[in-house]
Amino acid sequence: MKKIAAALILALFCTNFIITPAFAILEKKDIKQAKQQASVLDGINFDKWKKKNDQYLEGYIVKALENNTDIKTAALKIEEAKLNVTLLRADSLPTISVGANPALAKVPDSTKTRGSFMVPIMASWELDLFGKNRDKTKAGKKMFESAKYDAQASNISIISYVASAYYNIVCLDKMVEIQEQLVKDRKEIHRLKKLSNEQGLTSMSDLILTEKSYILAQNDLIQYQKTRQNALNALAVLIGDSANNSNEYKRISYDKLSQSFNIPNEISSEIIVNRPDYKSVERQLEASGLNVRAAKKEFLPTFNILGILGFLATSAKSTMSFENAIALLGGGAQLPIFTGFKRVANVKLNKNKYEQLLQHYQKVNLTAIQEINDSLYNFKFDNEKLLNNKIAYDIQNKDFSITKGKYNTGTISKLDLLQQQENLYYVEKLAVQAKIDCFTDEINLYKTTGAKI
Repeated sequence: MKKIAAALILALFCTNFIITPAFAILEKKDIKQAKQQASVLDGINFDKWKKKNDQYLEGYIVKALENNTDIKTAALKIEEAKLNVTLLRADSLPTISVGANPALAKVPDSTKTRGSFMVPIMASWELDLFGKNRDKTKAGKKMFESAKYDAQASNISIISYVASAYYNIVCLDKMVEIQEQLVKDRKEIHRLKKLSNEQGLTSMSDLILTEKSYILAQNDLIQYQKTRQNALNALAVLIGDSANNSNEYKRISYDKLSQSFNIPNEISSEIIVNRPDYKSVERQLEASGLNVRAAKKEFLPTFNILGILGFLATSAKSTMSFENAIALLGGGAQLPIFTGFKRVANVKLNKNKYEQLLQHYQKVNLTAIQEINDSLYNFKFDNEKLLNNKIAYDIQNKDFSITKGKYNTGTISKLDLLQQQENLYYVEKLAVQAKIDCFTDEINLYKTTGAKI
């Protein structure tokens, strides 16, 4: 009975264990390194933004890189790709398992039961003679590199969105400021027209027109304020903050923005092949080619080495002894003859994926050229438009100064002065929008060149 009880206890508490080689385990420090490889400063040319001498913009960029959910997701994808490499590498390594197998047996013509206890230790290893598993591991490493480039591209995109939102807000601050002055002037014009109408100097039609202009100016002001609030909320999402705090965001004054832009005459084709999205697809294409090669090697035989060491005894106490040992060492080769065309389909499937990636690779190349050309030409044209608007504003400002002089000498009325000032506000808004367009073009050029410019 003692033997039976001992056997039952062993049956309840003994389990099998799988021992994995230590160098196949992904340590925490490796995960930390994977996250560091998605560093917020990796390949984003942060010095470009420091040269802007705008501490507010720098702060928002840093917050976005630390808190943006898309960037965090990209970092997790890097970790996932590294874990996948570890899984693929483990397939090339031997596996060792240990078990504990208690048993009770009764033979015919006997009323007694006999207990036994076995401790098997098994090791198996598939010899990668043709490099199939090695190709799969290399493909996993290529995908890991692709994930890193995707993270870099994500960082650059988020920075571009943050900078664009920020400069749009600065622009809208100025637009709101100009529009508030315009509303104030149109209110005054309406008041003067109303006085003139009461004195019979202005028709009711003119009075209605001035009132209409005043209301429309108020609506434009509301639209500018609405657009600015939406831009602030968008900035909040980009930096991982609540939109409830958006009204507290500080920014530089529009008047302190740079007045000139450094526009390159041409862009080297080398920049295209160094774009992170281009490199990412390139690595995916290389990985796909390795997967095709590994799929073809599925048609080759596999070679395995198997080793078994076991101890069989009638009691747990006498199990681990040389007399009770059972050992086996052997090997074998296996070649599947028919698998329902599974291997053929697998090769065709991987070739199909390779062809799809090849087409995508060519599209990325063409798209990169288009995006860079568009950004460069838009930058040049908008800068030319900005220079023309500056000239127009200077001319309008001189004209207004002359009109102001006439008003001071009593040659014209205040109504004429205010109407002339409206023209100045209109030209100034055009200049403000043109300047922000140039900032947007500069950001797009930064993005399309992979942060190289």
